[in-house]
Amino acid sequence: MPTKTFLEAIRDTICDEMVRDSTVIVLGEDVGKTGGVFRATEGLYDRFGEARMIDTPLAELSIIGIAIGAANVGLRPIAEIQFADFIHPAFDQIVNEAAKMRYRTNGAWTCPMVIRTPWGGGVHGGLYHSQSIEAFFCHAPGLKVVSPSTPADAKGLLAAAIRDPDPILFLEHKKLYRSIKGDVPDGEYLLPIGKADIKRGGSDVTAIAYGAMLHETLAAAEKLVKEDIDVEVVDLRTLQPLDRETILSSARKTSKVCIIHEDTKTMGLGAEISAIIAEEAFSDLDAPIRRVTGPDLPGIPFNDVGEHAFLPNADKIADALRELAKY
Repeated sequence: MPTKTFLEAIRDTICDEMVRDSTVIVLGEDVGKTGGVFRATEGLYDRFGEARMIDTPLAELSIIGIAIGAANVGLRPIAEIQFADFIHPAFDQIVNEAAKMRYRTNGAWTCPMVIRTPWGGGVHGGLYHSQSIEAFFCHAPGLKVVSPSTPADAKGLLAAAIRDPDPILFLEHKKLYRSIKGDVPDGEYLLPIGKADIKRGGSDVTAIAYGAMLHETLAAAEKLVKEDIDVEVVDLRTLQPLDRETILSSARKTSKVCIIHEDTKTMGLGAEISAIIAEEAFSDLDAPIRRVTGPDLPGIPFNDVGEHAFLPNADKIADALRELAKY
């Protein structure tokens, strides 16, 4: 298997799917000749031309609206929102149109489209280039939300998303684009949407994470090996629908659970996961559920000190896991 960066896995998968299916198109700001602000579509314009690699105006509402129309007439659009922070003007189109398409037509219409967008902090993006948007969109029935953390998962989940008959928000943590490398299977490779992955088996504490926090959590787990604390690390991969079976199985196995995400704490994804465990596995717990998250602030500071203080990291996660193990 070739070794690729997270970004290369994304780009190659888009290319493979465009070769496989002539109805797949890409549209967004600077996705064509420029190859995207992060170069996620670099080289695809030369190969597929302007009819399938479509540069759009700086208008997120229009990007998503056009993609919905294209999906309704037989195409499979991949709509790129340049930064997740810019997605909010398109909220109505995503939640009130795309997510409701199958339901409001009683299954007569579907909306096979993927919305790709870079999200998350840790790259000194400040308030308007570092946001976590997942909780907003996980609240919308009819919309699937996916967030891979490794190059192999990025390939398998993106290919599956492009082929899915319903709309999918595909979150790509921008800090992972070039910092994470891994083996990626050759040829066709699909992963089921809605299935989490145990990235590290363990017996003492369950740590549930996704995105860049998956790697911080794995680093924390390695720190604790020296202290004879065995951490099981669950990578959600799909945020909506959640893999309740894997979450509950791991919680029952270790009896102690810590949920990690860089989004703000209040109403974050960790709250829903905590509720699921409390409702269905309360009697299996030996300690209160812990959350390690960003603070309830309007945004991530630009400066080094502020950004570091805001984001969870391996040390903060290790402290929480250590306390849980000793509870």
